[in-house]
Amino acid sequence: MVTQEDVYAAISTVIDPEVGFDIVSLGLIYDVAIEENHVHVTMTLSTRGCPLHELIKNWTKEAIEKIEGVQACEIEIVWEPAWNITMASEEVK
Repeated sequence: MVTQEDVYAAISTVIDPEVGFDIVSLGLIYDVAIEENHVHVTMTLSTRGCPLHELIKNWTKEAIEKIEGVQACEIEIVWEPAWNITMASEEVK
């Protein structure tokens, strides 16, 4: 069975190359929902105009799809609440 811990571990390998930190530490992940073997991630990016928007979304999806047992994955990018640095871990700040 796929767990949230599995998903967070997988997506913590996705690095935002503009800042050099992973998307979990940056606080870009808002929610991970798992229904059977289907994973839905709600996340944001640091700015709406992020030139790596599609790449980061695809890297996140690919990382999750490598987890044993995952049959489907959906990544939803949202802009509310707007990301700010206070959402990042202490390591990033």
